[in-house]
Amino acid sequence: MSLSRDWQKFILSETIDDKTIFTYIQGLQEIITNIKPRTLTEKRRMVLAQTHLREVRKYARRMQNEVNLLQEKLNILEESKAGAE
Repeated sequence: MSLSRDWQKFILSETIDDKTIFTYIQGLQEIITNIKPRTLTEKRRMVLAQTHLREVRKYARRMQNEVNLLQEKLNILEESKAGAE
């Protein structure tokens, strides 16, 4: 086996297990930031895309907070049910 083949196999098999919505949002933010608009129309579209992405991030945080709260409530209910049995 060659070193380059082993290295390529390692890189391709390496994955991030903790992909969340925030990972995807960050990737989109980096893509949008690196695009260089050529016209004024493209520049306005990029600004609008950045604004929308900020709103998506804000709503994702709210949803994550709600999910965490609901998980805590579920744990409390399960503990109280187990204690009553």
